Amino acid sequence: MTLEIQTEHDLSGFNTLRLPCVAARYVAPTDPGVLTSAIALARRNDWPVLVLGGGSNLILGERLDGLVIQPAFQRWQLEPIRKGRVKLTVEAGMNWHRLVMAMAEQDLWGLENLALIPGHCGAAPIQNIGAYGVELSDILDAVHGVDLQEGCEVVFSRDECAFGYRDSIFKHAMEGRVAITHLELSLSTQAQPKLEYGDLARRVGNEPTPLEIANTVIATRQEKLPDPAVLPNAGSFFKNPVVNAAKADRLLSKYPDMPHFPQSPGEIKLAAGWLIDQCGLKGYRKGAFGVHEKQALVLVHRGGGSAQELMVFADGIARDVLERFGVVLEKEPRAIGLHPT
Repeated sequence: MTLEIQTEHDLSGFNTLRLPCVAARYVAPTDPGVLTSAIALARRNDWPVLVLGGGSNLILGERLDGLVIQPAFQRWQLEPIRKGRVKLTVEAGMNWHRLVMAMAEQDLWGLENLALIPGHCGAAPIQNIGAYGVELSDILDAVHGVDLQEGCEVVFSRDECAFGYRDSIFKHAMEGRVAITHLELSLSTQAQPKLEYGDLARRVGNEPTPLEIANTVIATRQEKLPDPAVLPNAGSFFKNPVVNAAKADRLLSKYPDMPHFPQSPGEIKLAAGWLIDQCGLKGYRKGAFGVHEKQALVLVHRGGGSAQELMVFADGIARDVLERFGVVLEKEPRAIGLHPT
């Protein structure tokens, strides 16, 4: 395998918001060995490195200097580890949804609630992706990668990943430090449906298979969420905020129908989409960006906008929520290559 660096590479089609972006240098290694060579080349030339997955949870600036690496290796394998459990090893470039469906078709349990989440497997631990009552951290055993500063292989156990709600060590102490190469996941051969979230239980009926649950999740998501290939978006743009119980009680006394979900003792998670909707912003549009008319948590790009314009638009929404509810909204996508305005 040879290392082929492309220059002035257009990334507008490599991020689901379809924001204009050019990479000074770009490589899509099809083998982990080529990835290691690319990292070594960047270290020798003091190039900053951005590891790009499916571009589904990013806000990209107009130009990225250094080297953008997008792993394209996507093999996976299964290995029995003990009675009722199977070890799944999957490489970083594998499409997440394709993996979910492949496992569901084999009647393996654990991934089915995470169907139709866009992006690649290598990016999944960064965000600790989650949906319908399941998070990646529920089934992940280890993350393997290459240290971008040292060039050596590194392994993080589930505990070492410091997973939280849409959070991990890869957004903090190890941010920009690791090129993830593959994941180790633990799946079950025995029925373990998780149907507590929303109306999944009503929709799937009795004794569903993993494939039936995955297909139900797909149908539910498609009813509410726009397809990024049709209407560019980054999925949920804001995290669901977590507030203390006292603040939640004050808000519930004024808004008794407000969705709320108990978390750790003394903390309550609120629904960011509901807060935005209550501000009358569902369907709101300004310039190239808008709030989706079916799901207020999703911001969409109608075309011709920039990352800076998107940030201004999003900040305005967060400001309206803060003024009405006293709740701070935090952006979910990572912003990369943006310059302060």
